[in-house]
Amino acid sequence: MEPREVAALWESNAETWTRHARMGYDVYRDALNTPAFLEILPPIDGLNGLDVGCGEGANTRQLARRGARMTAIDIAPTFTRNAQEAESAEPLGIRYQVADGMTLPFRDESFNFVTAFMSLMDMPDPGLAIREAARVTAPGGFLQFSILHPCFSPPHRRVLRDAVGRTTGVELGRYFDRVDGELDIWHFHTAPAEERAKVAPFRTPRFHRTLSQWVDFLIAANLAIEKLSEPSASAEVAAQVHEVEDTRVVPLFLHVRARKPT
Repeated sequence: MEPREVAALWESNAETWTRHARMGYDVYRDALNTPAFLEILPPIDGLNGLDVGCGEGANTRQLARRGARMTAIDIAPTFTRNAQEAESAEPLGIRYQVADGMTLPFRDESFNFVTAFMSLMDMPDPGLAIREAARVTAPGGFLQFSILHPCFSPPHRRVLRDAVGRTTGVELGRYFDRVDGELDIWHFHTAPAEERAKVAPFRTPRFHRTLSQWVDFLIAANLAIEKLSEPSASAEVAAQVHEVEDTRVVPLFLHVRARKPT
């Protein structure tokens, strides 16, 4: 799948995605994924940061509130427009622009750190995106990203539940399949049925790579892994937000922090 096709798909998703995420329907992000990402994030107060694949800017705003001077990019103009509207309503000093994570429009060593929340696995060449992130990171800086866990969210994944709805296991398959642009068609399933009926489902391209390939991407970019995390919902969170209960059986996400040598 060509980058322009990927961009068109995300542009078609952007308006509904923004509205539904801001209505609280992205429960995996809000209840588990973003809090876990921020929990392992090093101090960033006063640093220059780049957020790659920022979407409507919710996570970028969290980084800015921690004191970072943030620049953020997304391939979909509607996402960046919606993010900029949020910046205008609550100024945090964030600069948004439309750009491709595989061809970053910034000079070498422009940032102290780069983040990518759930965006790299949606790019046709995630290895190139990681090399680009490394290029624009200053020596001693870091890249931290979250992705669907390659081992536990391969192209085939089905949650198994008992008669009362409790997760008992997860069925997995096609781990070794190289997937280049296969479409997932879905809604935020926490959105009410009447809300889902009003809009077209999301069409998101997937570019699945194995865990060893992700490690190879980091090695090729001369980045040293210093932290891995596989978020799992606590019993308390799973009781409050039942949808994330499956992450107590196997992880859905993988978080990685890698450092650029000095």
